[in-house]
Amino acid sequence: MNYYELLGVSSDATEDEIKKAFRVLARKYHPDANPDDPAAVESFKEINDAYETLRDPERRRRYDMFGPEGANAGPFGAGSPFDAGAFGLNDLFDAFFGGGAQQAGRGPGGSRGPDAETVLDLTLVDVVFGARKTLDLQMLVECENCSGSGCAPGTHPDRCPTCDGSGEVRQVRRSLLGQIVTAGPCGACGATGQVIPNPCDACGGAGRVNGRRSIEVDVPRGIDDGQRLRLSGRGPAAPRGGPAGDLYVSVRVSPHPDLERRGDELWYQLPVSIAQAALGTQLEVATLDGPREIDVPAGTQPATLIRLRGLGVPSLRSTRRADLVVEVRVDVPTHLRDEEAELLAQFAELRGETVSSVHEGLLARIRSAFKP
Repeated sequence: MNYYELLGVSSDATEDEIKKAFRVLARKYHPDANPDDPAAVESFKEINDAYETLRDPERRRRYDMFGPEGANAGPFGAGSPFDAGAFGLNDLFDAFFGGGAQQAGRGPGGSRGPDAETVLDLTLVDVVFGARKTLDLQMLVECENCSGSGCAPGTHPDRCPTCDGSGEVRQVRRSLLGQIVTAGPCGACGATGQVIPNPCDACGGAGRVNGRRSIEVDVPRGIDDGQRLRLSGRGPAAPRGGPAGDLYVSVRVSPHPDLERRGDELWYQLPVSIAQAALGTQLEVATLDGPREIDVPAGTQPATLIRLRGLGVPSLRSTRRADLVVEVRVDVPTHLRDEEAELLAQFAELRGETVSSVHEGLLARIRSAFKP
């Protein structure tokens, strides 16, 4: 089952296009609109699963690479039937009523950690075959002394008396239109809904400290220079046990000494001599998959392209590898020994070709040698 075809969009559809297609199909196949049609209920489940996968950039990337199994990794992971966000409640409200469902307040521990970004250096070998890299980063990490709670060991946080644990305060004021209620984050507790009567000595009640963290990164095959990976929840720690931020990894691929990437193809310039190009030869090309022997046919012209199928870069959206393109470069010698110049001059004489005056003396000797 192809999620793009199921929603009726192309594989390069934007987030808005995917959302619009989902709305139309959700209205058509929702169980409330088809109470006696089990097929419609099953279709709605498939449509919802496709939408929840394609709306999330990370899950969409995994789907494009590995299919539904890769996007729905783990029985309780993102995208599984037990994932709390798998039903898209806000989007269903949006589909039927034109607006989103009102979100609940942050509540205790709801403050999210900041995002962070780093750079990962890769080689072309890493890009073609994939790799697992370890990043050693300095960032805010959870305090081990208090396990991120911010409280001294053996103590617990109290409910904030200002906001009564909601994390926000409301103000009511009168206007010509009646009462207007405004809500904002509680300044007394930092919108967490909790106060710390006995702060942790190690972190001062913040629940996090400066530290170092080793993070394993699986490099997808086919990633390109300048692209970014988003590692959800693997960024800096949040205050007092809130969800960690995301880590964005910018990829920097070092140039290869012999191969050049052009799209998903790899290009290699193969130097051959004039004689090899004219008479043909067999040469060995060093590829990322090991040496390969190629045939250079007789009469090969400069810039001739020879394709080695399946030895290029894999596509991020499939497992198929592109080609390695060998471009023939005919090397013209710049310094000739007398014997070499004599042979080339004789060759030109036999073909009736005019050559530079620098060889006139030599040509005269060749002509005299042919006179009876």
